[in-house]
Amino acid sequence: MTAPRAGVEPWDTEWAAEQARRALEWLARNYPKCAGSELLREHDKAADEAAAAGDEAGYLEALRDLFRAGRDEALRIRQGAA
Repeated sequence: MTAPRAGVEPWDTEWAAEQARRALEWLARNYPKCAGSELLREHDKAADEAAAAGDEAGYLEALRDLFRAGRDEALRIRQGAA
């Protein structure tokens, strides 16, 4: 593990990886048709950026946005199939 940058609290990469794993498993279990959708990329990117900045609150919000986007995409797919 590298030394923390001055003025920045250390980022717990194991915690972050666990949160991401849980988020992706939840999406795959609840909305399997959209779990790998390109529409979710912007939320993945936001989570990556928050992680790179060591922004725990921003990281969690990006994961919540990922959930919402997955749900919305699944609903759109279902409505299109009807």
